[in-house]
Order: sequence, then C-alpha cells, then structure tokens
Amino acid sequence: MTELHSVEKIGGTSMAATRTVFDNVLIGGRTGADLYRRMFVVSAFAGITDLLLEHKKNGEAGVFAQFVSDEPDADWSAALDDVRAAMRSRNNEMFTVSASCIEANQFVDDRIDTMRTCLEDLDRLRAHGQFLLTEPLATIREMLSGLGEAHSAHSTALLLRDRGVNAVFVDLTGWGDSETPTLDERISAALETIDVETTLPIITGYAASKAGTVRRYDRGYSEIIFSRLAVLSSAREAIIHKEFHLSSADPRLVGTDKARKIGRTNYDVADQLANLGMEAVHPGAGQGLRQAGISLRVRNTFDREDGGTLICSDYVSDKPRVEIITGIRSLCALQFFEQDMVGVKGFDTEILETLTRHKAWIVSKASNANTITHYLAAKSALVRRVVADLEKRFPNATITGQTVAMVSVIGSDISKPGLVAEALTALHEAGIEVMGMQYQIRNVDVQFLIDPKSFDAAVRVLHDALIMQQDKTSEKSKAA
Repeated sequence: MTELHSVEKIGGTSMAATRTVFDNVLIGGRTGADLYRRMFVVSAFAGITDLLLEHKKNGEAGVFAQFVSDEPDADWSAALDDVRAAMRSRNNEMFTVSASCIEANQFVDDRIDTMRTCLEDLDRLRAHGQFLLTEPLATIREMLSGLGEAHSAHSTALLLRDRGVNAVFVDLTGWGDSETPTLDERISAALETIDVETTLPIITGYAASKAGTVRRYDRGYSEIIFSRLAVLSSAREAIIHKEFHLSSADPRLVGTDKARKIGRTNYDVADQLANLGMEAVHPGAGQGLRQAGISLRVRNTFDREDGGTLICSDYVSDKPRVEIITGIRSLCALQFFEQDMVGVKGFDTEILETLTRHKAWIVSKASNANTITHYLAAKSALVRRVVADLEKRFPNATITGQTVAMVSVIGSDISKPGLVAEALTALHEAGIEVMGMQYQIRNVDVQFLIDPKSFDAAVRVLHDALIMQQDKTSEKSKAA
C-alpha cells in the first residue's frame, strides 16, 4: 500500500447530492492517474439508515424499531418495503445507463429479500415465547445498518464505472460470511485486495466485527471505519466531506456573512466539538488518527475549490484566540446533594456507575463540598430512571434535575487575558443570565450555563464579542 494515498469519507447528506459529489469530490475534474491514490468510505444516502433503524432525531420507528416493538400497529414488513422503495427510487434517479440501474436494483432486491427471510425466521421463533432473542436482535441491528452503506457504496461504484473510472465496490458488511473477525482484521484483509494506484475503492461505511460495530459505536460507526482504514493503510491524510464548512458558529444563527471558516485547529478542539454533539468527527475516530499522526481535513462538498479546515495534533494558534462558539440547546443538570458527603469517598464513583449503566451521555460535571452536578445530554425518560435508581441507593440524598443550555467558547488556545470577563460582560449587557460557568486550566474551552430560551441569543452575542471583535482588532493591527 502506497503512503501517498488519502482516505476520504462522504457523509449521508452529501451523498444525497449525487451530481455535486461526483463533480466536486469523486471526480472533481481529475483524469487518468489523478483519479486514483484515494479510498472512499461512503455513508448511506440521507434518510436510509433512519428507515432501517429509527429516525436519529425524532425517534420515529424504522424496520428495527418496528420489529422489536410491542405495539399492536407495528409492521416491520411494511417498513422493509419502504426501505426497498426508497433505495430503488434513489437508483432510478441516479442512473442514466439502464443496465447499471437494473444491476443496482437487483443488488437491493437480493439484500432486502435475504433480510426479510432472516426477520421472518426470527419472528416465528419468538412467537413460541420460550426463546431469548437478545443476541439475535443485536445481530439484526448490525445487518440492517450494513444494508444502507452497502447500497450507497455499490451504486456509487457502478456510477463511477459508467463514467469510465475503474472503481471497485469493497463490501465490509460481512454479508453471507460464516466467520466474524475483529474490525481491524476485516479491514486489513480488505486492504490486501486493494490497489490504489489503478483502482478507486468505494468502501462501505459499515464493517461487521466480532464485538459488534453498531453495538460499540452506535450511529457513529462510519467514521470509525474511515479512521481505521486511514490508520491501517498509513494514509497520507484523512478527509471528511460534509455539507458545511467547520465554521466559527452555526451560520443559521449568526448569519452566513459573519460565520468564519476555522481553517486550522487541533484534535483537542475536535474532541470538544464531539463532546457537544457537533458532527466534526467521532471522538473514537479522532483518537485513532491523532495517535497515528494522521491529519484530518474537513471539506465542504459544495465548495470544490476550498481546502477546508485542517485538524492536526500539534497545531496551536499563533496567538490566543477563540475559534468557535457552539453548544447544546437542552441539557439536564442532574444535581446530587448529600449533607454528609463532606470528607466521605465513594459518592462520585457510585453516581458515575449508575450513569454509565443507564448509558447517559455526560457532557460536563462540577462538584463542591456536598453537591455533585452532572450535565447530561439525555431524554427526560432516561433521567427519571437515573433519578429513581439513585434515590434507592442514596435515600438521604436530594436529587433534582433542571433543564439548562450550554454555550461553549472553544479554541486551540484561549488563554487571552480577560476573555472570560469579556464574555460575561457581553452576556450581561444582552440581558442573558449566566447560571453557571466552567473553565478548565487547559485553556481549550469555557462553558456557560444559561436558560435554554437564551441559547440562540447567547451564541450570537458571544460570536460578536469574541470572534467578530477579535477580527476587527486584528484588521486594525495589520492596517497600522
């Protein structure tokens, strides 16, 4: 495997803009040998994985959720029909060569038919009521996840061949395999068959593994596959193509004329963004790339000429500055108060064990002598279960939950003197009350806790005060 190749990932929303992806990314004006020395990991087309599993944002049931549901109106078979129709519709829109469209649709039909047979067999088995299907259901979720990625990778490879590119479909889903190797073993075996000098590999964003890829990484699995491919193949660079630039704030909040492309930052910043749920890169993916010394570039699919934002391990801004303002609109501040906590060890450990068992996402935490507060990105039903569990274990404690928003000021070096004072002053002058604040010695982020109703305004205020103002100051310095 040459060390001059890149490993690149295309997200689902970008994949849905097929013509743009081909014109700006997959081909992008290249001809001959310039088309190669790249490997592409592709996500399922936008919306397909939601149909297969459940909607990522609103929780609407897909095939898997319908299959495991106890609701009388659940109909997984109809949901699977919807998936087939959506995949075939996508193929019919993309292909102009009829033979390729027929081949792509046949691929979809074969996979869907096999999936239906598996589900029917399990359905009959569980009807007896004497079988525990925990493990088979986990396997079904894995198989369904791979369906979407296999469809997009197979169709993309066919479309590239129609354009004269020597593309190859690389299926990591383990479809039909009798053995299930580890994730790295599966990827390494696939790499042995790839010649990046003469072919353009289009690789599924899901890979079957012994530990269960979805079980371990949930819906972030495609970025893990992308990261491991880059690491195991010693890639020159890892590139993620998204539908947006990695910007100083959400352009929809601060305005497209004010949002700035970050340009350069480091993995510390990427970790903070991932912790807040921003889709820069999955923390597990970033960890692997960072340890291997591979830089990550985030590019905008719709901005062909722009180099995007480069994320490196050793980058630190030449002078302290804020790079991005972002946050979470709704968090639960889970407060655990116990008067007898002072000087007693073990409370924090048991609370953390409970949160881990309930799979609650901890964004941040704070504590003093008798209170421990965890800020959780979790639905109210899960929080209620956590509170009930903790109340049983600590009957003398007072445990409450409060909804808050968190706005975070992030940068590779934000040690600018007076920055926190500037932020607090700006928020105060805008009439935004700060309920709490966290500032780490590492000088990477400051977190402000506010009323959720003030989230949009707080992002705009802090962006104007800490980013727009520093740009004006920089411009004045250059002019002088």
